[in-house]
Amino acid sequence: MTEYHFYEPADGHRLPHDPLNAIIAPRPIGWISTVAPNGARNLAPYSFFNLINYRPPLIAFSSSGWKDSVANVKATGEFVWNLATMAQAEQMNMSSASVAADIDEFDLAGLDALRSLRVKPDRVAGSPVQFECRLTQLIQLENKEGGELDQWLVIGEAIGIHIDTAMLENGIYITARPRPITRGGGPADYFEITQDRLFKMKRPD
Repeated sequence: MTEYHFYEPADGHRLPHDPLNAIIAPRPIGWISTVAPNGARNLAPYSFFNLINYRPPLIAFSSSGWKDSVANVKATGEFVWNLATMAQAEQMNMSSASVAADIDEFDLAGLDALRSLRVKPDRVAGSPVQFECRLTQLIQLENKEGGELDQWLVIGEAIGIHIDTAMLENGIYITARPRPITRGGGPADYFEITQDRLFKMKRPD
C-alpha cells in the first residue's frame, strides 16, 4: 500500500526543502524582455510561465514581487517572450541577476538584440522563437481569504511570432530541435528537452 506524506501548506511541509517547485516541474521559462518608458531595456527569466489560450494566443508569467519587468509592462503595455535554449543557458542565467533598474541585462549577459516589428521591446538574438506581446491583464494574486499577495500575474496576447525556419520540418515546428531548457525544482536545477525522450499517445475517440 502506498504511503503518502501529507501536509497542509499553511502549517509547513516538514521536509528539508519545499517540494512544490520540484513537483510542478519541469516548467517552461518565461524569458521576458521589456523596455522602460525612458528607453532602458530589461531582460529577465521567470519560472512561472506558460501558454494559457490558443485563439487568441495568450501567454502569462507570474512575478514574485513588483519587479522591473512588471513595472515596464504596466507602463508600456508591451513585452517579448524569448525561447530559452541550451545554447543560451548561461546568458539566460546571467540575466536573472538582481541588478539596478538602469542595468541593461542584454549587455550584462553579452546578448545581441533584434528589433521587434510590432512592439518596442527588443528580441534576444539567437533565440529561435520570440513572441511579441501586448498586455491584456495585470492581476495581483490573492489567497483564499481574499488577502492580496505580493505576486503579480501578467497576461499578454502574442500579436507577432518569429520562428527560426531551421526549427521547421516540412512546415512543422519540431519542439526538441532548438534544445529548449525548462526549470526544475532546486535552486540550480534545469532540464533539457531532447528528441530521444519523445513518445506519442493518441487521444481516445
